[in-house]
Amino acid sequence: MGTPAPWSVLLLAVLVGLCTSPVAQGKPNFIVILADDLGWGDLGANWAETKETPHLDELAAEGTRFVDFHSAASTCSPSRASLLTGRLGVRNGVTHNFAISSVGGLPLNETTLAEVLRAAGYSTAAIGKWHLGHHGHHHPIFRGFDYYFGIPYSHDMGCTDTPGYNVPPCPPCPQHSAATSPTNKDCYTDVALPLFENLTIIQQPVDLSSLVEQYMEAAARFIQQARDSSRPFFLYLALAHMHVPLQIAPPPDRGIYGAALREMDALVGHVKHLADSCGKGSTLLWFTGDNGPWMQKCELAGRLGPLLGAWQRAQGGSPAKQTTWEGGHRVPALAYWPGHVPAKRSSHAMLSTLDVFPTLVALAGATLPPNRRFDGMDVSPVLFGLSDVGHKVLLHPNSGAAGKDGAVEALRLAQYKAFYTTGGAKACDGSIGPEEHHRPPLIFNLDRDIQEQEPLDVASREYQAVLPAISRAYAQALEDIATDNTTVADYSKDPAAVPCCSTQHVACRCHAPTSHTASLDQHTDGRATRLCLEGTVMTLKRAAGFNHENCAADNFVMKMKQKQLTT
Repeated sequence: MGTPAPWSVLLLAVLVGLCTSPVAQGKPNFIVILADDLGWGDLGANWAETKETPHLDELAAEGTRFVDFHSAASTCSPSRASLLTGRLGVRNGVTHNFAISSVGGLPLNETTLAEVLRAAGYSTAAIGKWHLGHHGHHHPIFRGFDYYFGIPYSHDMGCTDTPGYNVPPCPPCPQHSAATSPTNKDCYTDVALPLFENLTIIQQPVDLSSLVEQYMEAAARFIQQARDSSRPFFLYLALAHMHVPLQIAPPPDRGIYGAALREMDALVGHVKHLADSCGKGSTLLWFTGDNGPWMQKCELAGRLGPLLGAWQRAQGGSPAKQTTWEGGHRVPALAYWPGHVPAKRSSHAMLSTLDVFPTLVALAGATLPPNRRFDGMDVSPVLFGLSDVGHKVLLHPNSGAAGKDGAVEALRLAQYKAFYTTGGAKACDGSIGPEEHHRPPLIFNLDRDIQEQEPLDVASREYQAVLPAISRAYAQALEDIATDNTTVADYSKDPAAVPCCSTQHVACRCHAPTSHTASLDQHTDGRATRLCLEGTVMTLKRAAGFNHENCAADNFVMKMKQKQLTT
């Protein structure tokens, strides 16, 4: 990930200076920043013990902080699919994570937020982690984004030359000989992590130490290009922070996690400055996280704050990422839009990443796709401070812990939280809570037990009073899903789907290790030489009717898409 170099900050300042006034159409710009594995307590505005987020705390002071905001799932792919469709995984088909060899992705008949906004006249870009399918037409360039720059999945799903900090640690990519079997079965050594620009792999393995810098530059370029075209823009910025491995050199006075958190905070500060300088009040910036911290990573995991999931901890196992405990899905959330979103406000409305889709669609003056139901809702009255009423009922699916993937295993009704299945996620100590099914459900009153420590006594008057309403809400939700237009994702795997820019080099290196650095410096624009992506790009080209297999035409599909946009 790395610290931005001084010259990159200077470049950002120059690009900011070139920004023009707000777009003529009067439509707002949108920037959605999605952090990875961020704990609710990682925000200083949420948890006083956290001192590494001055820019995010400033964002909270100048905008609205949501204290009861939830990711739609508790792991990567399902959470991102739900944000971009406004639908839970049991509807959109994405119920667990995709692999590096996955053939499928977010089903093609699901409409993304980018597709709706592009049809409404927006320039659209995805920068950062995708993890919704990279093979064929599941690539973000074919899911409504005019521009893509980033990694196709989590950055621990491929080796790098500078692997950074992980628990347990993973070895660097092999340099010359075939990969050896790592002692950690979760490490990848056969294939290096790729960095894409549109359809082309421009670096493999990724230099994690420069990733922050590259994301900043890509965001600045995209925003300026959108401004030059007098079109409003939608930027989806999916950060590598705070997912392991953490790639940073911590100063002596701070630990590794704190240093990486400060780096992420600085990046958000740069993006806010860029948005302001391009016309303060013209851009809604929405910051949140994809799920809670990955507790099995021990000191490299985020901070839960008060969301301890104490009942689960007593049984063993984690109460965070992958689970339906508050620590797994209650995430930091901030909205900043000068002149529209009130400053210095904390909202207690129960909201979700599911709401991003319908809210931005409404603010853009567009319409929701027909023939399907949405779990999210337009929460612009809450954004504008006109209301503090969010969802009455919120569903929490299993995201890799106990139970069936994607199944609704917990439900929130007002201040009450009901669990139908618990356990199944690994804690730092290696324990995995036993899978337990609860009929009747465990019920907690979060207003007085945010730590989820003591469920209501089944025989108590309070439990008996709330159980019928919870049971009705649960049955109605399952019936609504069963009668909806739902899809199923293709989770099949094929080695040919693995992104590989050169099968001639070990770990799919773009260049021989000895010439890698020099080759990057030869390109006149300071970025890596464009390379053919063996397999995937040619598959896409053939689908577009292009049969000449040569590197000179590696942007053919992209040019076709750009031509369609201008005609």
